Amino acid sequence: MLPARWLAWLVGWCLGAAVWGVAASAVAQTPTPSVQGAPAELVLGPSAPSVAVWPALRRYQGDTPLRDWTQASLLRDNFVPMPGTHATLGLQPEPVWLHLPLRVLPGAEGVWVLDIDYPPLNHVSLYLVRNDMVVAQDKMGSRVPRDERRQPARAPTTQLTLSEGQYDLWLQVQTSGAMVLPMTLSRPAVFYARTLDEQMLQGLLTGLALCLLCYSLAQWLSLRDSLFLKYGLLLSGSLAFSLHMFGVGRQYVWGAWPGVEVYASGVAALAAAAGSFLFIEHTLRGPDQARWWRLAMRGGAALCGAVALGYVLGLLPLRVVTALMSVLGVVPALMGLRGAFRRARAGDQVGLTLLLAWAVYGLGTAVMIGVIRGWMPVNFWTQHAFQFSATLDMLLFMRVLGLRTHAMAQAALQARHDLGVMASLAHTDPLTGLPNRRGLNAALAEVLPHASPGRLVALYALDLDGFKPVNDRFGHDVGDELLVAVAQRLRAHIRSSDLVARVGGDEFVLVAHGLPDERSAHELGLKLCDAFVSPFEVLGAPVRVGLTAGYALAPVDGHDAVDLLRRADAAMYAGKQAGKQRLVRAQPVPV
Repeated sequence: MLPARWLAWLVGWCLGAAVWGVAASAVAQTPTPSVQGAPAELVLGPSAPSVAVWPALRRYQGDTPLRDWTQASLLRDNFVPMPGTHATLGLQPEPVWLHLPLRVLPGAEGVWVLDIDYPPLNHVSLYLVRNDMVVAQDKMGSRVPRDERRQPARAPTTQLTLSEGQYDLWLQVQTSGAMVLPMTLSRPAVFYARTLDEQMLQGLLTGLALCLLCYSLAQWLSLRDSLFLKYGLLLSGSLAFSLHMFGVGRQYVWGAWPGVEVYASGVAALAAAAGSFLFIEHTLRGPDQARWWRLAMRGGAALCGAVALGYVLGLLPLRVVTALMSVLGVVPALMGLRGAFRRARAGDQVGLTLLLAWAVYGLGTAVMIGVIRGWMPVNFWTQHAFQFSATLDMLLFMRVLGLRTHAMAQAALQARHDLGVMASLAHTDPLTGLPNRRGLNAALAEVLPHASPGRLVALYALDLDGFKPVNDRFGHDVGDELLVAVAQRLRAHIRSSDLVARVGGDEFVLVAHGLPDERSAHELGLKLCDAFVSPFEVLGAPVRVGLTAGYALAPVDGHDAVDLLRRADAAMYAGKQAGKQRLVRAQPVPV
């Protein structure tokens, strides 16, 4: 693991590079200058089964908007070479016309596959022209309906049947994002082999993300720790964004609903940003974090949700959403950097892991911006850099969850140990002030020997109905206050000589002695149940819980304390199964 100081410096540099790159992408609209000396045409020969198109490709650079390929053909002198070998034109809000002069040598005739390996391209219109006649045309892109596509591929792809001679390939490309154009002409066998490798990679990364998502949801259901839900939101947004960027979503998930494709990238990115705000706020939450910081992080998540809603409802255009997302994407890490560095300097593995995750994320973002702006060539590694960094990011965040779970388990073990020590030293429940189980056993040992038919001892097993939903909804603090209020109400409805003890989370035992008959015991139990009809006032808010009671009598049902408590518990659980909020007498002892 890198030292915390070096790691913090690396994170700051990476995130700074990402912010600078995003800002540059947001304001700059013109591509880099074209290089001179580009090939006059693309030559397909029998010895090369796959050829990169970019070096021979030309783009239109003129003042007159082009309507169709015939007008483009008349203005072919206005087509200039592409910028370098970057395979990107940057951000192009308007449609771009491209021209590829093509010559097929003897032996290279047959089927070739034109592949533009960038799935987010919205519309691509293709015209293959020979001797001023269109011999093939196609529509491709993410916004083209499924039934209008000739090839059900991830990215814009079409098959061309070529014979020996000269061709002109005209393309009109339109997209709402970056115009990245890694184009190749390949023989079908080469194309399908390359496509199979890419599909396998996407399947592995998607499967890994789904496994992490299922694990986080299972942990949330088990531990009820909301941090796992926040991680799930972050992971879901990142996964959906990856599915959109690499075409798997359109190909397999939402292809039948083309409207989803329009909003997929924006909503997914905003969901990931919202999850990042919430996850980092929860992870770094502590007494050393200012209240304004926590509110700002939650406000950032709320802002992401509002922007996503406005985008879906058509209130915000894509360019505004893109600009906002450019900022919101890196803000969570920047705001958490100080807290993570403080923890890392103190030797906390959570802080070190967060710093490393952000370093990976910043590098991936910087490479992605470099590709979009044309500062880096488009190849397998640069094209997948952000996806790989996001995957590593999620794995590192999962380590943060693992460290937190371990800390929670250790805290729970320590708390259990402390409670055991306290119970061995005292007979009083520290929360309610009632006798605990040890105190209950001592009281029973004192009163049971004096039980007689005219002086009955009644043992009531009491359990609260609806306590767990209150505890889950309002938190443990409210749950504890409710238990204190329950103890006070029970003591207010019994005689001063009777005893009420808390023996579990929301379980109580009442011991009433000196009762003249069984009817008196039954009436006392009904009185206890009726005491829970009115709500409790907890922290200024009314809270309702019910009471289910089961009771046994000594000496009618025996003299043994353990047996009497067991019988009272059995009666209480029978009341639970019968519908709760009722009093049940223990089954009589068989004669």
